[in-house]
Amino acid sequence: MNDTITTKNLWILTEERPKSAVLQQIFGYFAKDHNCGFFGDSIRIIPILDQNKCFDFTYEVIGFKCARISHVYIKTVSGTSSFTDFLIFYQETAPTLTDIPIYAIEETKTDDKESRNTGVYQRCSKFIFIDRRYPGCKKIMLYALQISQKQKPTGTYIFGTRLLVTYGVEILGKQLDPNIFKPFNSIEELISVKRNMRMPPKGNVPILIHHYDDKITISGRLYKSGGLSHDPNIGALSIISAVLRRLGWDKPIVITHHGLEQKHIGKKNKFIQIANTIGISIEGLKVPEAIMADEYWHYETSGEKLGTIFIHIAVENFTSGYSIFENHAGCEKGYFHCPDGRNIPLAKYSDREKYKTGDKTQIVYIPDLVLIDTSNKEIITIEGKKYSNMKAGIEELDNYDAFDNMYLKKYYPEFKIVRTVVLYGSSAESITETKVGFLLNSQGRLVLGTNAPQLFRTAIENLMNTGT
Repeated sequence: MNDTITTKNLWILTEERPKSAVLQQIFGYFAKDHNCGFFGDSIRIIPILDQNKCFDFTYEVIGFKCARISHVYIKTVSGTSSFTDFLIFYQETAPTLTDIPIYAIEETKTDDKESRNTGVYQRCSKFIFIDRRYPGCKKIMLYALQISQKQKPTGTYIFGTRLLVTYGVEILGKQLDPNIFKPFNSIEELISVKRNMRMPPKGNVPILIHHYDDKITISGRLYKSGGLSHDPNIGALSIISAVLRRLGWDKPIVITHHGLEQKHIGKKNKFIQIANTIGISIEGLKVPEAIMADEYWHYETSGEKLGTIFIHIAVENFTSGYSIFENHAGCEKGYFHCPDGRNIPLAKYSDREKYKTGDKTQIVYIPDLVLIDTSNKEIITIEGKKYSNMKAGIEELDNYDAFDNMYLKKYYPEFKIVRTVVLYGSSAESITETKVGFLLNSQGRLVLGTNAPQLFRTAIENLMNTGT
């Protein structure tokens, strides 16, 4: 009898900055799914350096053990507009476009407490794209909540989540009552539940479903900002339609009261792509044949977030410093972390009423990353840019007075505030601009600026000395 356990590498492709807490949830799900245990209470994320001490654009997770996993690697990718936050592959070599992931995971920190639509509907369309790209891949909505979960869920949240579970999406990270959050058994049940929900404020177009012998109509506004761009409704109408198909409806599905004109409908719009995939009509308009992107994802090789994510991971894994706010390009905006442990969302305006009257100076400009150095009593505010946009990044450092006053000086008054730019790109091996703290060049070389914050210097020195 052969008791040898097959082991492979776990590859995590993501647009997001990988977080230890999220990785632990992913590992826990993998272990349960593969009937094995894992140890990973003190995991660290380590940038892999080559023999020349250059970053090879791969991170490894250490402090993790699982009988079925040899190594865990993370790579930064960029995807199409409906790319899920994580694609998980279980194989020896780095994934290619022809490989099939075992999981597609959408992560959100947004709870029903903050937003009914963003928490559910706005992300639904991603799972429909996944089914088209990778049929059979397990679909997961992962809640990485940083605030307390709403005690009594809203009707919108319950309905949206029931749509997801009916579509085959698993929910992780939230305690859900199985007697409430259960799949719909029939088209009639789905329509009945939606009909009995509270109507939106007067003036809004309600999402209403009408069942006829030869068609089902769904009302919902899709026009916004001059085109087809109403993201929450795009998600809602998409997942309702997809679930109707899953429940057996094979006749026309028609969107009504959408507010669109023919000129608003483009062949590359994500809703048009979904309409083509599922078979959705738009009342009074011709749905064109969509142009689908050839590649669902590609390895990121040019974006500014390669630099900001790198310095973020290096600081949190090789120093006692940590982030108190993150907004990496193309990633979900985080909360601001207060010293007492509270996490608070940032305001868009210093004075909303003044902004509404036309005072644009009330806009609160938000940095890409804020790190705290408790040893040296410094807070480092970071603007991330491509090397080619270095000048613009330096100029944008002057935008953060309102942010400092509203958050840094209020919650961390004893800390000195330092502003610096972090760059990615070029073949440069030195930085002369005093306001640039760090450059990750396109060959993976780690370049500290002449005035780099001590936190950066400590992180890079400790990383270099690990022998990775």
